[in-house]
Amino acid sequence: MSEFLVGERDFLLDGRPLRLLSGALHYFRVHEDQWDHRLTMLRAMGLNCVETYVPWNVHEPRRGDLRDTGALGRFLDAADRAGLRALVRPGPYICGEWENGGLPHWLTGPLGRRVRTRDPEYLRAVEAWFRRLLPQVVARQCTHGGPVLMVQVENEYGSYGSDPAYLAWLAGLLRDLGVTVPLCTSDGPEDHMLTGGSVPGALATVNFGSGAREAFDVLRRHQPDGPLMCMEFWCGWFAHWGAGPAARDPLEAAGALREILDQGASVNLYMAHGGTSFGGLAGANRAGPLHEGPLRPTVTSYDYDAPIDERGRPTEKFHRFREVLAPHAPGPLPEPPAPCPVLGAPAAVRPAGWAGLDAVTDALGGAEVRAGVPPTFEELDVDRGLVRYRLTVPGPRGPYELRVRGLRDRAVTFVDGVPGPVVDTEDAVLGPVSGPAVVELWVESLGRVNYGPRLAESKGLTGGVLHERQFLHGVRARGLRLDALEDAAAVARLPFGPGLPGARGLHRGTVTVPAGGAGDAMLELPGWTRGFAWVNGFPLGRYWSVGPQEALYVPGPVLREGANEVLVLELEGPPPDGTPGEPRLVP
Repeated sequence: MSEFLVGERDFLLDGRPLRLLSGALHYFRVHEDQWDHRLTMLRAMGLNCVETYVPWNVHEPRRGDLRDTGALGRFLDAADRAGLRALVRPGPYICGEWENGGLPHWLTGPLGRRVRTRDPEYLRAVEAWFRRLLPQVVARQCTHGGPVLMVQVENEYGSYGSDPAYLAWLAGLLRDLGVTVPLCTSDGPEDHMLTGGSVPGALATVNFGSGAREAFDVLRRHQPDGPLMCMEFWCGWFAHWGAGPAARDPLEAAGALREILDQGASVNLYMAHGGTSFGGLAGANRAGPLHEGPLRPTVTSYDYDAPIDERGRPTEKFHRFREVLAPHAPGPLPEPPAPCPVLGAPAAVRPAGWAGLDAVTDALGGAEVRAGVPPTFEELDVDRGLVRYRLTVPGPRGPYELRVRGLRDRAVTFVDGVPGPVVDTEDAVLGPVSGPAVVELWVESLGRVNYGPRLAESKGLTGGVLHERQFLHGVRARGLRLDALEDAAAVARLPFGPGLPGARGLHRGTVTVPAGGAGDAMLELPGWTRGFAWVNGFPLGRYWSVGPQEALYVPGPVLREGANEVLVLELEGPPPDGTPGEPRLVP
């Protein structure tokens, strides 16, 4: 058993000073069979600790539907095996470029801006979740012989709100549920953020990518004593669909890391290894300095330009960081482990059938809802996926503009079965439509906002549809959740037939891996537009031709020798001048 304390200037483990050299690695962004390899890579870089968030919406996708809640405990055990200590950031809000900041849609839908406050209904839900989650953290605290040294209260709360009663309640709940190790908070190094996000009795830490001296000077104005720590040293960055890839010069980043250590501070590399936002769970941001502008959805890859790349390989940044960290290690650093196996050779995905999107939605979607106004995704219990809305324009009437208010986020449209425009602005115009006519809007969520004041906003047709100035009332809506495609028996019953590559709908195919050839791979979809893919039931995530991401990472443990099933749900169809090719796996 060990005792970890926050001293006047240092962290103390069993009375001896300890500098935390930590790296962020989210267990939910890495295939479990690869945890040990990635954690060993952290050790080889010179780290002595690993940090992870906990995504509530992964473990409770529907209220009361608990899934794999022991994953965090297994990950902490893996960290212990690797000789790493652990920092746990359980939220309940985590940001992390993750869908809805980790909060479940079934909670944010009805509560909206009441989340992350002292609202009684929100607090009851948080307490119920933490009572299920925290025992595995409590049992693995360093005081019980485990790796957990510190637990964070909320996350970057000073960037969002100013409800000290909520933060105090949350810190008290952690203590009541058995957390005895030190608590901490993390916020930007700005006065209003530290004022809004700090909690009495919890160590305040700061997040930044450069300017360590200035950031710690601000922290010291708010916290004169206690260890200095950068909880998120942004050594890279994430990318948005339709924008350029993120990159940071390795030597410059290593210099910024050295500046942190020269201040005598502890550090957590964000990210040490980013991994992948599997399953369409990447979040989104709002553009602009106040995060109120157009939606900016985040790509599936969470490579983050980290020192350990998406596939677990060391980069130049890894080696430069290792040089900076090595002098702070108690002895020689271990060598990096052998790389993970890689697919032996490229392999084409052979088509085995296609089902139209209407057939898939009718068979695998929820019940069709008839309502006066369009229901939101949250009202239809759709977390990730799409909703088919059908409305009728009465007639006879002239060709007035059809306008959509509050569209979130993108709609493929049809009028009397004829394709219309694809729209992606919150107030969209479909063009003149005469009545009578039947209008279909297939609305897709591109990821719920994970940061800023528009957290917890609903998805779907949130404001209604107008013909001229008249609202169209009476709508039929049916939602299709992505996890419905993970039910192999239900998928097998779909009416598959022949289909052209890249056509709108669900494509089923097989790819053969020869004996001894399984390993990490990338799934390429040349000429396909936008959708989601699965291999052997494992949800790889979203693809989109706008880039910058051009292929989806397939973890080696997902593949097997012999035949492998590939599902591709194409939501938009090929561009008019496009000729999609067959999907393929490449090393």
